[in-house]
Amino acid sequence: MILHSQILGEGKPFIILHGLLGMSDNWKTLGRKFAELGYEVHLVDQRNHGRSFHSEEFSYELMANDLKHYCEEHRIENCVLMGHSMGGKTAMQFAVSNANMVDRLIVADIGPKKYPKHHQDIFKALLSVDFTQVESRDDVEEILSEYIHSTGVKLFLMKNLYWKEKGELEFRANVKVLNEQIEEVGKPLAQGLKYEGPTFFLGGEESGYIEPMDELLIHQHFPNARIDWVSNAGHWLHAENPSEYFQKVVTFLNE
Repeated sequence: MILHSQILGEGKPFIILHGLLGMSDNWKTLGRKFAELGYEVHLVDQRNHGRSFHSEEFSYELMANDLKHYCEEHRIENCVLMGHSMGGKTAMQFAVSNANMVDRLIVADIGPKKYPKHHQDIFKALLSVDFTQVESRDDVEEILSEYIHSTGVKLFLMKNLYWKEKGELEFRANVKVLNEQIEEVGKPLAQGLKYEGPTFFLGGEESGYIEPMDELLIHQHFPNARIDWVSNAGHWLHAENPSEYFQKVVTFLNE
């Protein structure tokens, strides 16, 4: 099965991968800006997310393989590859496995290290929604509000909501499987894997996902990596400070 995507513009292929519980729509605004620079931007939904297929199987190796099939289907032999959070880990896995297909690698607010699971409240909220009992988007938002107090996080999760059919709401993300396989999301890049092409790790200054002590490990896997931070931004750095994020990525692309 081929991953679903939205393709914007024409030129050199530029693939963007969203994070956990995200989807291609999250990157539409920035995607258009990159398309205006002369790229053919592919906003890809990863498995169990957005409009892509659902599967009981879930790992970075599988998601990197999904992306390879996607590239073969779209005849992409060489691309700029950018991923945020979970998508950044997929991008790393793809680059170390298919170095000849990646011209430049951009990783947003994630390192190659192991991360402990920390999305329990979000999954508790999502799993507490009984779609046989809700009648409107407002009903769902009310349930999520019992567990999640951040308006930004709530709005981000609500983007997953769609009318499966008349009178029946559903989440696009495969919440049950993602919750069961959450350990996979935090897994590190396997030791000894390397991508030697130009690489840019871009962290949110207020995020904590990439710490100064991670630099050594980053350079072990990505010897040609540069590391920088976006100011006044946490984990969702591309949404919290899009202009600085865009500018720093463009600078890297033009180096």
